[in-house]
Amino acid sequence: MIALELLAPAKDLECGIAAIDHGADAVYIGAQRFGARAAAGNSVDDIRQLCQYAHRFAAQVFVTVNTIIYDDELAATQQLIQQLYDVGVDAILVQDMGILRLSLPPISLHASTQTDNRTAEKVRWLRDQGFRRVVLARELSVDEIAAIHHAVPDMPLEVFVHGALCVSYSGICYASQHCFGRSANRGACAQFCRMKFDLLDADGRELEHQRHLLSLKDMNQSRHLLELIEAGATSFKIEGRLKDVGYVKNVTAAYSMALNAIINKYPDKYCRASRGHCTYTFQADLQKTFNRGFTTYFLHGRQPDIFSPDTPKALGEYVGKVKELRRDSFNVAGTTSFANGDGLCFFNDDNELEGFRVNRVEGNRLFPQQMPEHLRPGMALYRNSDQQFSRILSRPSAERRIPIQLKLGVTSNGFSLSAEGTTVTISFEHQRAAKPQHENIVRQLSKLGGTIYECSGVDIPADFDYFIPSSLLSDLRQQLVAALTSKNSPTSKNSYTSKINTVNPRDPNISNRLSQQLYDSDCQTAYELHPDSRPLMQCRHCLRYSLGRCMKHGGQKPDWREPLMLRLGDGRQFRLEFDCKHCQMNIYAAD
Repeated sequence: MIALELLAPAKDLECGIAAIDHGADAVYIGAQRFGARAAAGNSVDDIRQLCQYAHRFAAQVFVTVNTIIYDDELAATQQLIQQLYDVGVDAILVQDMGILRLSLPPISLHASTQTDNRTAEKVRWLRDQGFRRVVLARELSVDEIAAIHHAVPDMPLEVFVHGALCVSYSGICYASQHCFGRSANRGACAQFCRMKFDLLDADGRELEHQRHLLSLKDMNQSRHLLELIEAGATSFKIEGRLKDVGYVKNVTAAYSMALNAIINKYPDKYCRASRGHCTYTFQADLQKTFNRGFTTYFLHGRQPDIFSPDTPKALGEYVGKVKELRRDSFNVAGTTSFANGDGLCFFNDDNELEGFRVNRVEGNRLFPQQMPEHLRPGMALYRNSDQQFSRILSRPSAERRIPIQLKLGVTSNGFSLSAEGTTVTISFEHQRAAKPQHENIVRQLSKLGGTIYECSGVDIPADFDYFIPSSLLSDLRQQLVAALTSKNSPTSKNSYTSKINTVNPRDPNISNRLSQQLYDSDCQTAYELHPDSRPLMQCRHCLRYSLGRCMKHGGQKPDWREPLMLRLGDGRQFRLEFDCKHCQMNIYAAD
């Protein structure tokens, strides 16, 4: 039986609890320092509370310690990891290999996607260093994932299935550091890839003007989970440690139900990695939360339409076309229902995204707070803020319960109640019942409301004819719930044994003396410490291909002279190199 894990993001404790309630088998969260999202830090005490909550459902908590670390931070990193272990964290996500040389508690190590994991050789090496899981690069196809699993079958593989996409392979993007002094490898990415660029050829001719040429759509693999499972992935990761609680609730619920549908179809092959089932007060809909449009990225190889050159902002769901304009209102062709306060957007004649708020709704006639100047009949409308949906998600919107089968028994001096290998007893004189007790016993023992459990049945001996007061049945039930709750403890940790050697992949992000000891002396020092001429980005996204000029993939012959250059609005330029051998686009600083 293969256990499948849905791994959800948590910006904070509230989001982490919501993720568990809505079906996550595990949650990943950042501590106060050393996480790849510096703006999403949490106290150790909040992480402790999250662990206590998650472990009741046998769900796990992973903490991101996935930045590069400087020499003067090694002691603080070791102290943090010890604190995380002490409060029950199940694993940490790591980028900096210097952590392997610290004096660590026996906590599981997961190799973050920041370690650029796209080959079987890299995955095998990470396994040999003692890592218990590898988070694969987002760019891999299902065939490439299957090949890695076939080559290293004993290494659990985690894959991203939903959310924002980095255009560069993770861990080897230095554009933010180069341009703004903010390192993506230190949790401070300035989102260079979401900016506007001109595209110039070698003669200075402008091929594209002020477009978001590096901004990708968001990943959505909700319809392809079975393919990923069959390829060998067992953990399915939702991106979004900066997203709000509504995003976490909706996306987690959608993927949890998708995984459950697969398990229901193949109950003898798959199961969930945690316990409990969820009920929801809403219908999950991935279109209704933040997205830039969706793509399956490279799941089935290179494909068009993976980027969003017109805007890096959220489009939301398509809701219809503008039908008729009046002075202070317009109507929409379609069947979508609207609510006061909805946020709508459209692309104007200059292909710029404009947004506005709906003040009042009368059927399909909408009255904006202010009529958009550039709105025209026939334009497509998108809703990126659904007030009714947001209101539902702002309230308690899910319950997670663990079904338990109760068994009532008779002891020498009273009665017992058992479930899941746990038994509690109570002393009470055996008294023959004057009337049937079965119905009352079932009713009293089934009252598990307010707990994480629900009664799936009560086994009572066929010859049971004793009288038990309702108050004693209630005591038995409460004792059992307390015993079951205290029985749940943090998931057992796995100690690691590092097999240090010098025959290993090159690491371009060496930033401390301990990581240097792991590698050959000629390995590159981190760009953050010594900027050099390496590519600022290495991308599988290729502008030649996306603009229809890759002849290798059936495009037209380019009508420009290379090298091509990207130009920011402030005039800074970046040279593009098309590495066709590796089907990769590299971006260099032009100065």
